[in-house]
Amino acid sequence: MNELEEYFRNNNDKLINKWMHYFDVYDRHFRQFKGKEIVVLEIGVFQGGSLQMWKKYFGDKAKIYGVDINPNCKALEEENIEIFIGSQSDRKFLRKVKESIPPIDILIDDGGHTMLQQIITFEELFGHVKENGVYLCEDLHTSYQVFYGGGHKRNGTFIEYSKNFIDYINAYHSEQRGLKVNEFTRSVNSLHYYDSILVVEKRKMQPPTHMRTGNATVQDFDAPPTGLSGLKWKIKKPALTAINKFLRFFRIGGFMWR
Repeated sequence: MNELEEYFRNNNDKLINKWMHYFDVYDRHFRQFKGKEIVVLEIGVFQGGSLQMWKKYFGDKAKIYGVDINPNCKALEEENIEIFIGSQSDRKFLRKVKESIPPIDILIDDGGHTMLQQIITFEELFGHVKENGVYLCEDLHTSYQVFYGGGHKRNGTFIEYSKNFIDYINAYHSEQRGLKVNEFTRSVNSLHYYDSILVVEKRKMQPPTHMRTGNATVQDFDAPPTGLSGLKWKIKKPALTAINKFLRFFRIGGFMWR
């Protein structure tokens, strides 16, 4: 049991509502920030218990901010905890929040869990997360639940939206104009999908480099053939490339030369 789970199980203060497997995920990605001067923003205050949990976990140097649509949550403010009242689906409100707080080290989206709320929050606030910060969106099981606008492979869910992130972090290798290096490519180091959670870890990224060291002692299985076979290969390679480009346009699997 890590420190966060222990706090949760022994909590006799303000109410906290969490899936139990979340605590390992939190600790894995947040422990590096403990005891540091950091900024934490949690969307979704509820009863204020999780804000107190973050305050205890990260220490006195952390500044904790919360966002909730319920105006009664404003009464939950205390030392090092400040709460903004508004809707996370309101872009103007989120921009005001962004203007009111320093750059964010950790952003936790535990808000209304609808597709629109999760997507708008990401689009408005992800850029305000620091270069080495963490963006965590939880309760992603709503992407599969009709009440929240979800459904398996349904267009517009946060799960389907976030699948594009996989393409973005690999964009340096793209040969197609439809996938180009963007700010996400340049600023995201890794994506971590868990049951109901996506964690995006930021880091300034450079184009990947490829190197070789040591001495080759085994004949390369994929080495181009020589002699008559090599001549056939020189004819065959451009033909296969052209066929694969054609099939790629229709998103159909391609062919290998072997």
